[in-house]
Amino acid sequence: MKDFDARGELAPRDIVARAIDHEMKRLGIDCVYLDISHQSEAFIRSRFPNVHARCLELGFDLAREPVPVVPAAHYVCGGVSTDMHGRTDINGLYAIGESAFTGLHGANRLASNSLLECLVFAQSASEHVRAHIGDLPIPPILAEWDESRVTDSDEEVVVSHNWDELRRFMWDYVGIVRTSKRLERARRRAELLLAEIDEYYGNFRVTNDLIELRNLAVVGNLIIESALSRGESRGLHYTRDYPEPDTEMPPADTILAPSRPG
Repeated sequence: MKDFDARGELAPRDIVARAIDHEMKRLGIDCVYLDISHQSEAFIRSRFPNVHARCLELGFDLAREPVPVVPAAHYVCGGVSTDMHGRTDINGLYAIGESAFTGLHGANRLASNSLLECLVFAQSASEHVRAHIGDLPIPPILAEWDESRVTDSDEEVVVSHNWDELRRFMWDYVGIVRTSKRLERARRRAELLLAEIDEYYGNFRVTNDLIELRNLAVVGNLIIESALSRGESRGLHYTRDYPEPDTEMPPADTILAPSRPG
């Protein structure tokens, strides 16, 4: 880590994650190794009881050997704009924690800030819901779902393969280290995937897996579009083409807003 930041392992998590990603790509390896075996077993059990226990379940002993680690992309860190009650711009929809943009953890979620935020905003949101639940209109009665012109799919493998493809290109092109070229590749694939899902949706009976695939693809496409509109790096929103923060552009300018008629 000293090659990437003078603070070593105490560097912010976005820097550590990018360093791991760099070494994995440079060496063509699947992981790097975290070694804390220089500490006593008593110290590890007292400081990291849950991590230690889980590693033992998976066949790794933190107290005696290195354990494999890989970074994870926090795709929607601060992604959904809310007010101080956790309200979004969709009436009746609230968001709290890591997916919410409340302003408390900014562009780089540090340690367990989102957990603490959940405690604060869970109370704020619940108080607002209790006070205003009577103001929400009663949902209209929906017509019966018409399945007369669709059939059961005999190609469920398409859904599972599209699911795998989405996960892979989001990780490869929209992961921890981004470039405009990678994001453009991801956008083309996301648009093709959404078109395939739409066609599938219109010809076969709807399943939970298909709905989840559609939702994942929609969210993935929004993340790609937002990342392409960001001409800077800020916290874990990092791109090689714009490695520094743009002090002249407020971060909120890259937040996507739905278009509304009129």
